[in-house]
Amino acid sequence: MQALTDNQSRFLSILLAIGLIPTLTAHAASLKKGIGESTQPNAVQTISDANVSWYYDWGPKPATGVAPADVQFIPMIWGLNNLNSDDLKAAKASGAGTLLGFNEPNEKTQANMTVQQALDAWPQLEALNMRLGSPAPGTGDDVKPDGWLAQFMAGAKAAGYRVDFICIHPYQSSFDPDQATKDLVKEVTAVHDMYRLPIWVTEYALANWITPPQTPDAATQAKFAAESAKALEALPFVERYAWYGDVPNQPTFSLYNTDGTPTPVGAAWKAAPAKAGPKP
Repeated sequence: MQALTDNQSRFLSILLAIGLIPTLTAHAASLKKGIGESTQPNAVQTISDANVSWYYDWGPKPATGVAPADVQFIPMIWGLNNLNSDDLKAAKASGAGTLLGFNEPNEKTQANMTVQQALDAWPQLEALNMRLGSPAPGTGDDVKPDGWLAQFMAGAKAAGYRVDFICIHPYQSSFDPDQATKDLVKEVTAVHDMYRLPIWVTEYALANWITPPQTPDAATQAKFAAESAKALEALPFVERYAWYGDVPNQPTFSLYNTDGTPTPVGAAWKAAPAKAGPKP
């Protein structure tokens, strides 16, 4: 791992001084905490360094090489193009025993599936005999009583299909880290109240998905990463949560630079939460 730059070192010193992160030394990773891993050139290294217990890369098999033995890969069937024997077999062969459903099927630029298409495909996922997470809708849909996810869950219940936990992407548009953390807890709790199933937060950060998208500076994002991880860790119905993400092309989201060094957000994520949570 290369040394931090002078600017990164000064920023981390500020975080330590105000008590936002207790230490940058290694501690037991939370069994809940993970990352979304996407096309980082040093992905194996950064997954190992991030102090997480699990990761996924939006695909049915690891696209990043051999992950550390103590960091679990969780496969995903992203959309209709993954409903083929090779990808389904790869997800099963991962050994994870858990499968994530479709990625933002309500969004035209993502999986772009109707509720009926998702319901028609669901028996193929069930047939893998893996613990199965719901499709994860785009930001804001998760709490709508008539949204894509609500319609899917109603259809699944009517058909007798199995959904073991709910996946959501609760990005927060308030760029005040304290308020955003409160809003995140409120949203996650509301989804749990709707379905009474465990929650996996498979993407989140501070972002307002207008055109063009708005994000805060790295210092604000880092503060939110630290505070929100602590808050999610304390919610017993949240089984897993993953930051978005270890991505190389989005500076105020990225946990690591393309040379493998941590960003301020990555340093905060690595250090938080200070105490490992209970096993999901």
